[in-house]
Amino acid sequence: MRRTPRETAESSRKITRRGLLLGGSQLAFAGVLALRMRHVQVDQADEFRLLAEENRINIHLIPPSRGRIFDREGRVIADNENTYRITMRREDAGDLEDTIGKLAQLVSLDPEDVSRALDEMRHSPPFLQVAVADRVSWDEISRVAVNAPALPGVTPEVGLSRVYPQHETFAHVVGYVGPVSERDLARYEDPEPVLRIPRFQIGKVGIEAKFEEALRGSAGAKRVEVNAVGRVMRELDRREGTAGADLQLTLDSDLQDYIKARLGPESASAVVMEVETGDILAIASSPSYDPNKFVRGISTKDYSALRDNNHRPLASKTVQDAYPPGSTFKMVTALAGLAAGVIGPDDTAYCRGHIEVGSRRFHCWKRAGHGHVNLENSLRDSCDVYYYELAMKVGIENIAAMGRKLGLGIAPDVPMSAVTPGLMPDKDWKRRERGAEWLVGDSVNASIGQGFVLTSPLQQAIMTARLATGREIMPRLVRSIGGVQTPIEGGGDLGIDPRHLKWVRKGMISVVNSPRGTARSSRIEADDMRMAGKTGTSQVRNRVVKNQDVPWEERDHALFVCYAPLDNPRIAVSVVIEHGGGGSAEAAPVARDVMLQALYKGTPPLEAYPSSDRGRIREQQERIAHERAKRHEAEGRRA
Repeated sequence: MRRTPRETAESSRKITRRGLLLGGSQLAFAGVLALRMRHVQVDQADEFRLLAEENRINIHLIPPSRGRIFDREGRVIADNENTYRITMRREDAGDLEDTIGKLAQLVSLDPEDVSRALDEMRHSPPFLQVAVADRVSWDEISRVAVNAPALPGVTPEVGLSRVYPQHETFAHVVGYVGPVSERDLARYEDPEPVLRIPRFQIGKVGIEAKFEEALRGSAGAKRVEVNAVGRVMRELDRREGTAGADLQLTLDSDLQDYIKARLGPESASAVVMEVETGDILAIASSPSYDPNKFVRGISTKDYSALRDNNHRPLASKTVQDAYPPGSTFKMVTALAGLAAGVIGPDDTAYCRGHIEVGSRRFHCWKRAGHGHVNLENSLRDSCDVYYYELAMKVGIENIAAMGRKLGLGIAPDVPMSAVTPGLMPDKDWKRRERGAEWLVGDSVNASIGQGFVLTSPLQQAIMTARLATGREIMPRLVRSIGGVQTPIEGGGDLGIDPRHLKWVRKGMISVVNSPRGTARSSRIEADDMRMAGKTGTSQVRNRVVKNQDVPWEERDHALFVCYAPLDNPRIAVSVVIEHGGGGSAEAAPVARDVMLQALYKGTPPLEAYPSSDRGRIREQQERIAHERAKRHEAEGRRA
């Protein structure tokens, strides 16, 4: 079929249009190719010339900035500081010993560090950088940088290192960091590359370890061009890492620091809690240690001094140690008896100084006896016989159940190391752990917080907060993570009859405020700040001997728990003085002073103390203020 002239003309136009499109596309492609060739041959000529001369591109990880830790008022507890170090890469260094020898002519090298670094390089991938010297001076870094061409594989670096500006004050809570070890790496199935960075720091104990992943952040990376001898020619590009999350704790630095000064050289501990929220305002163990020494590499001499000290400065006594609670446990036994209906507030027992259980005699602390004693007086006078007889009526199962309800025998959920659950024993426990049946004498001992019963100072504070409120107060140590508030846990009703709590609190009020109370001398005079409490003395030996007649480590522990103010409880405090003797003489005065410091949020007025005590308190306040100022000045110099 022949096409018409019009159809032929239309077809020619279409063919011409397609040809133009195709030709244009080919021309554009040729143009792009030409531009690319020009970019490669002209613009990147120098780069490829360097690469042709055996230069190459290395990728280096950039360690992230570790998250900082603050107290409840925003004061820094754990910070980061710039440090200088020298690293080596085995694949670039060539003869390791020769390079080390040249480096030693420029900077002072520790033989132990050199030996460690050489061993690490021989057993690590050849591309991995290994720190040869850490915390070197700026002058030393400068000398290494100037002589870089003669030091293949050697790189001077600026890094970040952890620093604890308040030194000993928070050591047992925050813990410390240290270089990643093989033991640390073994905990991870697939360790992150950042953990391979030379001398990278990781949390070892305390909050630093418990919040390691949040505090660590994520690494960045940079591409650098190095020549044939390993010298860095230039940085090609950089991607910064993500800093770790900051933590804010519930702790108060001023209160924590005061407690440290008030405990002095004693082997002791103290915990301060808000009874409504469970926020821990202070949690201090004495004596303490400087965590900065561990970050920088503690010497054998310094570590031995800490390890061999019989006051155990490395131990976090507030959560790690468990003590017989002594008479501070009597509130538990009393509430168990009230709940079981075997006693009422006015029922009495007769104390003649001891009771007979089988062939064994159990003594009251007052050998002459207390006579007829009701519930309030049993707490006020701390009569042991009252609780011996009550335990035989109520039984260990009811006592143990009440103890657990008040937080005993359960590990507190706080991010500290080696948190003990203590021990709230019952018949099943003894059968399972000791292979023996529970005896009546075991219940008698447990009734006054002796025998198998063990509690930590933090558990004692939790118990006191629950007694003060009747609610399931849970401890909170971290206030926020990365600016996000952590929830307040618990707070529900304990299920304890309010009348029973009222009767027990009445006894605790008498302990401190009654003329015959065992802690009368440690009362608070300010009407709106008065406190309730309970003394405790726990034996660490079986025989009855005066404390002054035995070595320090065989003396009784002194304990005291308290809450205040009476009408609207805000603060709970527990104090344990190891081998301190009597709770009323040693622990109660410390707890009262700590309580007032917490209530007044600073140095309390002398009018809050008994008039007969004000002269001594004035001298004590002046001494503590002087000691704190002197210590802060020394810490500033060390920083």
